[in-house]
Amino acid sequence: MSTTKTRSSLWQVMQREWRILTSRPLYLFCMVIAPLFCYVFFTTLMDEGLPQNLPAGIVDLDDTALSRRVARNLDAMPQTEVIAHYANVSEARRAVQRGEIYGFFLLPEGLSAEVQTQKQPTVSFYTNYSYLIAGSLLFRDMKMLGELTSGAASRSVLYAKGASEDEAMAYLRPIVIDTHALGNPWLNYSIYLSNILLPAVLCLLIMMVTVAGIGMEIKGGTAKAWLEASNGSIATALTGKLLPQTAVFMLMGILYNVYLYGYLGFPCQSGIVPMLLATLCLILASQALGIVMIAIFPTLRLGLSLASLWGMISISISGFSFPVMAMPGAIQALSILFPLRHYFLIYVDEALHGYGFAYSWPHYVALLLFLLLPLLILGRLKTALLHYRYTP
Repeated sequence: MSTTKTRSSLWQVMQREWRILTSRPLYLFCMVIAPLFCYVFFTTLMDEGLPQNLPAGIVDLDDTALSRRVARNLDAMPQTEVIAHYANVSEARRAVQRGEIYGFFLLPEGLSAEVQTQKQPTVSFYTNYSYLIAGSLLFRDMKMLGELTSGAASRSVLYAKGASEDEAMAYLRPIVIDTHALGNPWLNYSIYLSNILLPAVLCLLIMMVTVAGIGMEIKGGTAKAWLEASNGSIATALTGKLLPQTAVFMLMGILYNVYLYGYLGFPCQSGIVPMLLATLCLILASQALGIVMIAIFPTLRLGLSLASLWGMISISISGFSFPVMAMPGAIQALSILFPLRHYFLIYVDEALHGYGFAYSWPHYVALLLFLLLPLLILGRLKTALLHYRYTP
């Protein structure tokens, strides 16, 4: 086929695809409305960085000046708000079960007396780990308060024995830890999660739209007309169908990058250009996987099931919530089959550490290698388009 004829066929297929995209509200929802909703939802859900004022309770069986001071100190912590005092553990436990509080702090009877006689009183705290984030944050605050209370009591004893401030602190904290959080010094959950959740949602939608676009041609019996518009070239047919989708998805990718790094001011040490390039590579790799999925399962429901499963697993296996190096060896090897994993590594190198292209180019190449996968199954896909009969 001549170059002029190929361009004409490509343009004809692209025009046909634009008509399909603009005539079906489903595409508008999946390609524009759903990504925009997720962008706003995830970033506003965590707009304060960390959850604040998580409801907690106090069971004060001692009821002394010391126990009341401990309760006030717990309420003063930013992630914890003491909303109720309970008479006993049973009442507090029922409040946790009803979902009124995420945990409670137990101050035993005789706490103040044991502190004054230099004994070792035991304080207990209970958190509901059914809510992982809330339970973890409350556990951290309560544990810190317990350690501070113990330190304050020991310091008072040392002062009473005539120790100076420096001597007391040297005894209580023989080693001073100087902590510096890299990449996200604010410990902002939105920075931690949004930078991967947003592209993960886009990646999932891209695979599903790619599968749906080709699958509906098979289901609706229009696959032959699609191929005829491309003069029988499956490569031209796929390119013409996916280019309009690529343009729309790239626009949504540019939007979330500008939103995260421009408007919200998230860390982006190497500038926004490398992340835009990574976004383009992620979009192309996701489309390539979508082509492979519908070629393997030319039934719309099976193709969409595989795309949704692959997209959801990619969130877990990308490494942003649990390190890949701590996963079993087989899972570590499989992680390279997920485009989001390579995007995450580019994000860490470029946006967080500012290492530059010299450190992250293998992951760009890995994303581009996904574009070779459809070449292995073009014949199978063309056969499915011409001869496959859809069965509900």
